[in-house]
Amino acid sequence: MHRNGLPPQVNGDEAGGGGGGGGGGAQSPSANAAAPAPPPDRLQLDQTNQEIVRLIGQHLKSVGLERSAAQLMEESGCHLEHPAAATFRQHVLQGDWTKADHDLQQLHELLENDVDANSLVEMKFLLLEQKYLEYLEAGRALDALHVLRNELTPLQHHTPRVHQLSSYMMCSDNRDLYHRTKWTGAGAVSRGRVLERVQNHLPARVMLPPARLMALLGQALALQAQRCRYHTSAPTSPSPLHTTLLQDHNCPRERFPMHPIQILNDHCDEVWFCKFSPDGLKLATGSKDTTVIIWDVDPQTLRLTQRKTLEGHLFGASFLAWSPNSNYLIVVGPEDCHELWIWNMETDELAFKMSHSRDDSLTAVAWHRDGNKFVTGGMRGQFYQCNLEGTILYSWEGVRVNALACPADGRTVLAADTHHRVRSYDFEDLTDSNLIQEEHPVMAFNLNPSGTLALLNVATQGVNLWDISARALVRRYRGLSQGHFTIHSCFGGANQDFIASGSEDNKVYIWHIRGEEPIATLSGHSRTVNCVSWNPVYHGLLASASDDCTVRLWGPASAAIHD
Repeated sequence: MHRNGLPPQVNGDEAGGGGGGGGGGAQSPSANAAAPAPPPDRLQLDQTNQEIVRLIGQHLKSVGLERSAAQLMEESGCHLEHPAAATFRQHVLQGDWTKADHDLQQLHELLENDVDANSLVEMKFLLLEQKYLEYLEAGRALDALHVLRNELTPLQHHTPRVHQLSSYMMCSDNRDLYHRTKWTGAGAVSRGRVLERVQNHLPARVMLPPARLMALLGQALALQAQRCRYHTSAPTSPSPLHTTLLQDHNCPRERFPMHPIQILNDHCDEVWFCKFSPDGLKLATGSKDTTVIIWDVDPQTLRLTQRKTLEGHLFGASFLAWSPNSNYLIVVGPEDCHELWIWNMETDELAFKMSHSRDDSLTAVAWHRDGNKFVTGGMRGQFYQCNLEGTILYSWEGVRVNALACPADGRTVLAADTHHRVRSYDFEDLTDSNLIQEEHPVMAFNLNPSGTLALLNVATQGVNLWDISARALVRRYRGLSQGHFTIHSCFGGANQDFIASGSEDNKVYIWHIRGEEPIATLSGHSRTVNCVSWNPVYHGLLASASDDCTVRLWGPASAAIHD
């Protein structure tokens, strides 16, 4: 038997026999006319083409074109999968566990050099687990107990899981069984899932992974979108194949948020910060004029309307932080500010104002990912972890903080300090470690949603991208003007594939995360652009805040304003 499951190829010369023997003279014309035509040569396919045929055949079967798939296999001389694997598949889907176990042993003997003993035990365990659950569902408790004691337990594999399976004997009925096991019951769905898990341990030349062609096409499209210079949107359907396969993916510039769509003139002094809420429905802007303005986002028109002005920030509002659920907004001020405000965005009212000491400098803040506490600090050495009532839970002395971020682990806090570093602090163990060392002051930084990358605005340098786990500089982005002003950058796009930053030359710069040169430079502001914010939900919307007292909204060309 051929290891790749393909029948031997026979060409016409081999099938038709040799020519003349000794003593055979020239044949007459009539004899030539009567001889049958030699059979055509069997199509010879190399390995790549054989694999392509198998992928197409699998897809044809998956969409119900059984006869077309069979004809394709017959004409090509390929097997969709090894005959032993086909028999195994049939027995699993039929729930014939005795025959499926026998088939599995045959497959293992056939592939003993490719499948190790542990994989065989794992595959047997998966089959027996399904068999056990189906017996329980059918009310065959004694048969289920036999499987548990005499088949599963002797494998000495996944012992905690075996103990968990034994507890299902106590289920009062099938509804209780389904609830406790998160199992859908005997049938094509659950058996198909078992088959998929078993396939992970078998070579693809024997049994193709499910929906392999669709998986490959999805990967190709995802890679094209990832490399697309202007791709900001998320898939419009659960399937990765949400666009045409007939040509390469290419987003037009007209859809990219680089066109001016609205100018907000409601602040009367420098606008220091802007931030979209996590739900994408609100924008908060903080200004030197002592106010924070909350704007509502219309997802259809991408226009903003003023909702509420939050007043009383006597030192100005230089930094804003939304809670993860978008229900609260924290406001802090510049270096001399010792106060912190938390606003309830459901009522548009002040929840409380925190002022621990008039000697404090509270200029930076970040929410923990659970939204139940936050950290704050400043340049005078204050560094606090607080709950939602403003009670200080932990205090770290002597850390001069100018930027903060909370990773997804929910335990550590990252802080940029006056020694040009970003350090990790664990408030529970009171331990700290150095993550990033720059040669110049870190003016601001933020993390991508997964917490794997840090984006730093570094004085006199610009914007630097760091890999947190590797503690390595990934890329330096060029073009912007960064002196000693605090400029805030951000990640953006559906897959966080873009970087945007303000600049002291009055422009907004945008880069693809994999390229050092800007892909767009946005002009319109007349003074330094202090901050940019990319909408985390409606990815075609970008905001920028400037010392020229305005906030500008950038979007697709279809929503652009015209002079």
